[in-house]
Amino acid sequence: MGHTASRPTVLMSQIAAVPRSFPAAPALALILAAYAFARTLEVLPTSIPRICIVALDVLSAMAFALVDGARRYRLRGILVFAAICIVVGNIIENLGVATGFPFGHYYFAELMGPKLFHVPILLGLAYIGMAYVSWTLGRLIVGNSAGVLATPSVAAFIMVAWDLAQDPVWATILHGWVWRDGGPWFGVPVSNYLGWYLNVFLIYLCFALYLRRRPPQPIPANPAHGRAAILFYALCAVGNVAQAFGHPNPAELTDPSGHQWRAADITAASALVSIFVMGAFAVLAWIRLNQQQATTD
Repeated sequence: MGHTASRPTVLMSQIAAVPRSFPAAPALALILAAYAFARTLEVLPTSIPRICIVALDVLSAMAFALVDGARRYRLRGILVFAAICIVVGNIIENLGVATGFPFGHYYFAELMGPKLFHVPILLGLAYIGMAYVSWTLGRLIVGNSAGVLATPSVAAFIMVAWDLAQDPVWATILHGWVWRDGGPWFGVPVSNYLGWYLNVFLIYLCFALYLRRRPPQPIPANPAHGRAAILFYALCAVGNVAQAFGHPNPAELTDPSGHQWRAADITAASALVSIFVMGAFAVLAWIRLNQQQATTD
């Protein structure tokens, strides 16, 4: 009887040993496909309204964060991360539009859709996806045993690299937002990137402190999980490079300061940043992931 009674316990332990991340794999594959489709639509001639493409871009990135984050930090942990992104991001963006601090003087145009106060709702949600991906790469690079400031510091650089590639395209070419005084980086002021670093560093610091004080229930470590986030970040870089092969119309643009820019120069600069800066972070994270996986095998 004792042997028979122990069989349910053994069965339950075997079930518990099955990786919780297994159901997430096909979902992440579909999400990555949706994101790749959105980035493809950005460079192809299409009659689909731009706001729909933006929504697919943003929502697929957010879905990636929620699905991949749940298998890393449990549902509660990733929801806390999302809440931090939405609250901190919206407060600082609204402050930036109203006062010019910390990014510089700018406003959002109609391309980004309906707004909450001064800031488009889609922009607030956009923080979640790329902030999570950048955080994951940052944590891979510095390691889980680093101090509370290490991952926020590195992850903020990784996300600023993304904005360095994206902002001139979305501001000067697409007019998703407008920098009132222009700026030296193809119409974008340097203050934007300093403000971005401060903004996302605060988001990451809040999450790092949350993990330190109220860590989620432990999940068996699986270094291979980091590959999906690296792939997402690399896919974003590839999407930026693809823009250089398009034919923006008009070919020349004028920012509010009166400075003229060639659209081809903007997309080429975005491609170079994506290859050599974003690409460097992705490669470094991949190397660190392989090193961590080698130590666990």
